[in-house]
Amino acid sequence: MNPEELTGRNLENEFIFSTSRSGGPGGQNVNKVSTKVELRFNLVSTSLFTDSEKEIIFRKLKNKINKEGELILVSQSERTQLMNKKKVTEKFYVVVSKALTVPVKRRSTKPTFASKVKRLEEKKNRGNIKKLRKDSGGSTEEH
Repeated sequence: MNPEELTGRNLENEFIFSTSRSGGPGGQNVNKVSTKVELRFNLVSTSLFTDSEKEIIFRKLKNKINKEGELILVSQSERTQLMNKKKVTEKFYVVVSKALTVPVKRRSTKPTFASKVKRLEEKKNRGNIKKLRKDSGGSTEEH
């Protein structure tokens, strides 16, 4: 599932945003302005996901979900509250869509005839190079 499919579900109505002061460098801006944005989305009470989707999200994102069943994401990298709000919303869609995406199962294949022949030819060539090194004698002979 891609993030565009999720945006069509109108999830923003159930987002709960809270702000606080960010840490780290930034001078007076950090000390005075609440730019850190925390997004909370209650997975238990939402009707926008099916029960099976909720189960997958709970299983795959268990480290980001608290005891009340809220998915919590934080953004504090930008200097403005608005940009952090935008960033955390995008992060939500990416994280949830990644959790709901079913990975494609790998199909095992066998090497082709041509690749087998090529491998054997390379081995023969390598062996011949080593054989030529042995036959020449090199520095072991006295003059």
